[in-house]
Amino acid sequence: MNKSEFLDNIEFYKEKANALRATCIQMAFDGKENHLKGALSCIEILIALYHYYLNINPEKPHDEKRDRFIFSKGHSSTALYTTLCDRGFFEKELLLTYAKNDTKLPSHLCKHALPLLDWSSGSLGHGLGIGTGMAYGLKLKMSKSKVVVLLSDGECNEGSTWEAAQFAKAKELDNLVAIVDYNGIQSIDFTDKLTGYTSFAEKFKAFGWNTIEVDGHNFSELLDAFDNIDLDSVFPTALICKTVSGKGVSFIENDVLWHYRTPSKEDLANAMVELNSKPIHLK
Repeated sequence: MNKSEFLDNIEFYKEKANALRATCIQMAFDGKENHLKGALSCIEILIALYHYYLNINPEKPHDEKRDRFIFSKGHSSTALYTTLCDRGFFEKELLLTYAKNDTKLPSHLCKHALPLLDWSSGSLGHGLGIGTGMAYGLKLKMSKSKVVVLLSDGECNEGSTWEAAQFAKAKELDNLVAIVDYNGIQSIDFTDKLTGYTSFAEKFKAFGWNTIEVDGHNFSELLDAFDNIDLDSVFPTALICKTVSGKGVSFIENDVLWHYRTPSKEDLANAMVELNSKPIHLK
C-alpha cells in the first residue's frame, strides 16, 4: 500500500487500532495473563509495519525474499498476535486459545508453536542481537531484505542491546532498523528514573546509528519516518517512538502496577466502553 492510500484511510486505521487494543484486553482477561500496558502502547507501530513498511506476504510467510521482523518485547505478545491475525496470517478463532495448554499462541512468542514467526522471545535484551545476526547474514547473501526489531525501552537497560548496536555499525548494517517503543514504564518503575533521564536517540547516535524520533501513535509521522530510512547509507537506523503505556484505556495508562496486573471483569467492561470497540475475534 502506498502512503497516500494509507493516509486517505487514516480514520479506518485509527478504528482498527482501538479494535486491536480491545482484542488484547479480551485475550488477557480470557487467558488470565498480564503485560497489557506494553501491548497497548505499540499497536500503531505494528499496524504501520504490517500494512505499510514490511515486505511480508501472509500467503508466503517463509519467502526468502521477505523482510524479517523480530518482536523483541515478547511479553507483549497479544499485540503481535492480534496484528498478525488481523492481517490474515491465521484464523481469528486461534486467538481464543491464547495462553491455553498446547496453544500456538503462548504468552511469550514461540516459533516452534507458531512457525510463521522469525524467532522465539524470552528474556529481554536478545532481540537486537538476533536481528543483527540476521541482517549480517542477509548482507553476506547480497539480499535486499531488511530486518526490523521492535524493542521495549526497558530492555535498552541490557548491555547485550548495546553490544549488538556496536556490532551493527561495525558491519555497516544499513538493512537493520531498531524501533524502540519508548512508553516510559518498565516492570517496576518509570524508565527515565531507572536509566538516568538520558536520551535514547543520543545513545544510538553515539553508537554510530541514524536516529529518528516520532510520536509512536501518529500514523503520518510513522510512515514519514519509514520513508526517511536510508537502506543504502552504511548506517543502521534507530526509530525512537514516544508512546503512552497502556494507550487508550485511562485506568491503565502510565500506571506501573499494570505491568503485572490481569484485567478483572469490571476492567474488561470499562475498557471496552472507553475504546468504543469490540475484539476482532468476537465480532
